[in-house]
Amino acid sequence: MSYINPVNKSFCLEQMCASNYQKLFKLIPELLALKKAAVGVALNNTPLHITVIENTPYTMMIELNHCFNHNKNECFEPSVKIRLYLDAQLAEVMSDQSRSPIALAFKDKSLSLDIMNYKWRLNYFLQKWLDHCLKKGYQFSVSTDYAALI
Repeated sequence: MSYINPVNKSFCLEQMCASNYQKLFKLIPELLALKKAAVGVALNNTPLHITVIENTPYTMMIELNHCFNHNKNECFEPSVKIRLYLDAQLAEVMSDQSRSPIALAFKDKSLSLDIMNYKWRLNYFLQKWLDHCLKKGYQFSVSTDYAALI
């Protein structure tokens, strides 16, 4: 995957988070109705799992991942934790399966450039992954019993 490094990364990151928010709702139109979890399916592709971690009036924390084995405890990768800011309509990746959450990775807040680069990489990955999932035609049904699907 190519890496883009814009000059005005802060502005571009905000635009990317807004775009990722829209893509998530295009992928999972009933996302706000989701109570616990759902599985997206696409012909000849691995299932795409979404789990609600936290739901408040203005934010929602979800985890999105693929499962490449039938054993639900194995191979959830890639996996990202995403905070949705419902009022601002932004989706920001907080961590992925191989990197620490931002708050743990950078305890020294003076490293703002490093923090911005870290956030950029996480959210750029989500953008590309959502594009891939939309292209493959994943379909979600939030009313389906999740336990029956796993």
